Amino acid sequence: MCRLAAYLGPDISLQAFLTEPPHSLVEQAAAPRELRFARLNADGYGFGWFAPDGRPAVYTSPLPIWSDVNLPHLSRALSAPLWLAAVRSATPGNPVNHANTQPFWDDELIYMHNGYVEEFARDLRPQVQEQLSAEVGAAVLGNTDSEYLFALMRQLLAEDADLSLEGALAELAGRIEEALGDRKALLNVVVSEGGRLYALRHAVNGECPSLYYTTDDEAFPGAQLLASERLTEAGFWQPVPEHHILILDPEEPPELLAL
Repeated sequence: MCRLAAYLGPDISLQAFLTEPPHSLVEQAAAPRELRFARLNADGYGFGWFAPDGRPAVYTSPLPIWSDVNLPHLSRALSAPLWLAAVRSATPGNPVNHANTQPFWDDELIYMHNGYVEEFARDLRPQVQEQLSAEVGAAVLGNTDSEYLFALMRQLLAEDADLSLEGALAELAGRIEEALGDRKALLNVVVSEGGRLYALRHAVNGECPSLYYTTDDEAFPGAQLLASERLTEAGFWQPVPEHHILILDPEEPPELLAL
């Protein structure tokens, strides 16, 4: 399990998004309020944004977020109109290293997953690998269920040029559910192509992890955010409905799509 957050709006420093809010991801790493399967998120962290050339840029560290001496300097110096970030609580069997630390990315997308797939390595990973092309499979660097879910999503997009990101999230959820049987999957996913934020809140044979969003928090004027736990104490945050996809667009009101 992990905690994640994302921001879409006017240019903002990484510091204002990641470390300054009262219940920031730094706080959620050390003292999460709604984490059911762990006590800490101390097994690494990462953040992503889109560079001026439009391509994803990602920084990850296997250190706890509070231990990285680089973060104060980076968070003060970097600014962007879109941020994604996660703090990690590693699932047993998935080592703490750079390759297993989110966010994951390719040439177009930044992706994060909060949750887990039960018995993934033994039962489901072989099924996912069978669906991946040699090119997509070769790009998998770690061994987490999260990264393989991202690979399967990329495969779906590669096979259908007309498939939207919200369509790919729905298809991903369906493929995993078909393979699960009685096993459990917690599937909170956030992905961006640089212009919008797409979030899936879903679970199969279990309770959905928490996920909230806001479009009018006074601490972030003109912005839209989502997070595993509310970043501020303001009452503007509301839960993403279970088994829904949320789309945040800077020019449109939030859109919710039922699976």
